[in-house]
Amino acid sequence: MQTTGPGTDQLPVLLIPEKTDRELEQVAAAWILRGGAVKRLGKYWIKNEALTRAPLALYGNQTFVLVLAQIYGLAPLMPDDTLIARLDTAWTKRTIQQLTIAQLNDNSFPAFIKPVIPKLFAAGIFNRKADLEQVVAGLQPTEEILHAAIVPGIIAEARSFVLGGVVLDIAFYEGMADIGDGIHFLEAFLQKHNTILPYALVVDIAYTESTGWFVLEFNAGWGAGLNNCNAEKVLDCIIAATART
Repeated sequence: MQTTGPGTDQLPVLLIPEKTDRELEQVAAAWILRGGAVKRLGKYWIKNEALTRAPLALYGNQTFVLVLAQIYGLAPLMPDDTLIARLDTAWTKRTIQQLTIAQLNDNSFPAFIKPVIPKLFAAGIFNRKADLEQVVAGLQPTEEILHAAIVPGIIAEARSFVLGGVVLDIAFYEGMADIGDGIHFLEAFLQKHNTILPYALVVDIAYTESTGWFVLEFNAGWGAGLNNCNAEKVLDCIIAATART
């Protein structure tokens, strides 16, 4: 376990995996620049008693974060993946249903399908029922999935880090469009739905010329990659997503 940074009363200690990537390093560098301490954990499943007495924040993959949250008594904010199936199509620009595997038939395809339980199988576009059956072999037919109509012609996708209904930063990770219109759409969405969203989360939006901007998906602030967002601008979202004081 390696420690960097001088520590501060203003920031919790940030725990990240020992094996990092470019985006994790950007977050770590921004944390240290702001005066915080970063600990890189190898055998993160082994409890460190010193950390039980420190304010903590987590940033990393789902297994890393959820294991550490259980060890150190944190409660990571998790966006409800099924919420998108309950949104009005004015926001999603496509039909999204929460179904079971058993409810799908040949007419259900092609479609974008993801499991309600994260990582149960790899989400993606499935052109035929047989294609999905290969992926979900061995799962119970009662397993719940999100079934979304495919939106053709997506020319831009953008990621935003949100805290308390305020967009801390937004950046394109695929294509380009009018980001001003995207921010206006996103702020309108947040204003209408802020009471049912986690205080800290990541919202991805997308754009087509025929539909305009729409909500693509939600992600947790403690695990979503920066996708070109500015690490210094989004630290407060990462802090609020897991911090214990």
